[in-house]
Amino acid sequence: MKKLITFLILFAVTLTSFSQSLGYQDLALLFSENDANGTARFTSMSGAFGALGGDISSININPAGIAVFNNSAFSGSFNSRNTDITSNYYGTSRNNQNQFFNLTQAGAVLVFRSAYNSEWEKFAIGFNYRMKKDYNNGFSAVGNSGIATFRDFPLDNNTPTIDYNVAEEQRFRNNYTGELNEVSVAFSAVHQNKLYVGGGLNFYDLNFRQRATLTEFNNDGNGNTLEANFYQENFVTGAGVSLNAGFIYKASKNFRFGLSYQTPTWFTEVLEESNIVNNDGYMGDTEIVVSNDNVIYDNTAGGNFPSQNFIYRLKTPSKLTASAALIFGKSGLLSVDYSNKNFTNMNLSDADFYGENQFFQNELRNVYALNIGTEWRFDRFSVRGGYKFEQDPLKTALDSDNLQGYSFGGGYNFGNFKIDFSYSDNNRTAFYNSYPQFPSVNSTELAISNKVFTGTVTINL
Repeated sequence: MKKLITFLILFAVTLTSFSQSLGYQDLALLFSENDANGTARFTSMSGAFGALGGDISSININPAGIAVFNNSAFSGSFNSRNTDITSNYYGTSRNNQNQFFNLTQAGAVLVFRSAYNSEWEKFAIGFNYRMKKDYNNGFSAVGNSGIATFRDFPLDNNTPTIDYNVAEEQRFRNNYTGELNEVSVAFSAVHQNKLYVGGGLNFYDLNFRQRATLTEFNNDGNGNTLEANFYQENFVTGAGVSLNAGFIYKASKNFRFGLSYQTPTWFTEVLEESNIVNNDGYMGDTEIVVSNDNVIYDNTAGGNFPSQNFIYRLKTPSKLTASAALIFGKSGLLSVDYSNKNFTNMNLSDADFYGENQFFQNELRNVYALNIGTEWRFDRFSVRGGYKFEQDPLKTALDSDNLQGYSFGGGYNFGNFKIDFSYSDNNRTAFYNSYPQFPSVNSTELAISNKVFTGTVTINL
């Protein structure tokens, strides 16, 4: 309840009348998320590669790991994501299913041996593309809060005007599209076959779109009905950059550990275009129909589609990862990553974001994530499994809001190329407030389940 009250107050302050699209603090959190896409080997072990390396996807956690490669290689990955979102609004549940197919990763590592008698005997350069966050999703919710918010017909000529104050039903549809893509370039070297060091530069391309539609059915208690349709749309594009660096140390033949740091991502220019502007008193496109009048109110009639453009900056949290791995010869391994992200250091700038930045400092927290992975080899065939846990950044989050998931997979090494596959399943809860300006209206409760199949082909170069 405390979590709900906090967000209701925040939304009421930062969003204008009849606004159901995400506020800037929510967009900032959304643009800080990471789907942990990668190769099938990486995802089947829940991304626990900070002290392992030897996989192109480790470039995003610890760039030192690309020097673990013995040979130059290229890999490409596709995934199929099935997302189930169950919405619950005032006791009415609705199941929403979404399925998507994407190219989620493509990259290569080039390995060079030193031509000189040097203690730095091997160098590697890595290039990798991955879909850091896939925003494609949607859900609908239906129910009755008992509170009518669209109570007037703007073209009503009656004196007094009819008050449609009896709520019958509310319907809400929310759709996201877009992605946050990442291109990484990294360099790594090995000292005396024990110490691996590396650094990288990451570039981001952001494309995001939200379409939110609210439909409300009310009556006046005397047989007259009103139907209101309210539509908001938001387009966001941006470009960002971050740095990361780390090391891996082989303490013994069977044990290694690592440490890596990724700077905040600096989105130096985020461009937003939306219809969330005052249009005849409504912050969005609005159509209202009543049963006792043949005239339809439409604030976009005659081609009136007002919009606004807005440019701002965003700094996301930095990330520190400590890792360790046990190596059981050529038979198998066990790897653990522990990472920390301080969401209180998020920042929006180039406009009046005082309320949002205060929210980051006062309502968010330092969160941790735990990733555990294992792999066992049987000649040319490998089997893998993993577990991950990530805290929700909100201080008042419920335990069920934390992300938890498991994964497993396998692969076969044909010599010059490998084929790997993985399955991962993660779950969490959340909520969406489609009536932020009405604190007495409850948010929609969401239960989110993601099931992802990933396939990867790796070719030795």
